[in-house]
Amino acid sequence: MTPAKAEAAALKARLKESGEAFPETLRVRLHRAISWFARSQNESDDHDAQFVFLWIAFNAAYAREFGQDEPERERLRQFFALLLSIDAEKRLHVLLHQHFTGPIRTMLDNKFVFEPFWRALREHDASNRWEEKFAGARKVALTALMSNDTATVLSVVFDRLYVLRNQLIHGGATWNSGVNRAQVKDGAYILAELVQVVIDLMLRQPEADFGEILYPVV
Repeated sequence: MTPAKAEAAALKARLKESGEAFPETLRVRLHRAISWFARSQNESDDHDAQFVFLWIAFNAAYAREFGQDEPERERLRQFFALLLSIDAEKRLHVLLHQHFTGPIRTMLDNKFVFEPFWRALREHDASNRWEEKFAGARKVALTALMSNDTATVLSVVFDRLYVLRNQLIHGGATWNSGVNRAQVKDGAYILAELVQVVIDLMLRQPEADFGEILYPVV
């Protein structure tokens, strides 16, 4: 068993061992998230598939009932705020700090996962406004990291991951394409690390309220 598969198996075993102590909605939420996380670990040679399975795992962890007017960004903000409030050991900050000079920095330096770049392209905007925003976002992430503002770093990183998610889920990329492979590989790596920590934090806090799941077991 590879280390990644062992991690998924360990999470599954922990939920099985203590699942009865969890509220039903949280138990189902974690069961679903772990199942997709485990499935993603079978795709170490297919980064497109791995990223998609990881995104489903992440979505299973945080998706909840919401008002029709509540934007996705606000739901993510609330989810991250709750995670950070129960992250006593600051594991998310440590994770981001460790990888900031590697795959995270590479992704932040990649214009192809920066939505304003694509918007400028669609609107034939020849100005350099997207480049100014690009440089500004990198500066915000670095400043936030140095000041231990993990919520802001997570927000910037997930802005990039969300663009990559849209490219893959909405057919804006070719499977196993030779174009822009780095962003998919880095995205899958970053998301795998984050999803594992997210699930682990949720397993440690059965009393935390992550809301009602969208599709309960009936």
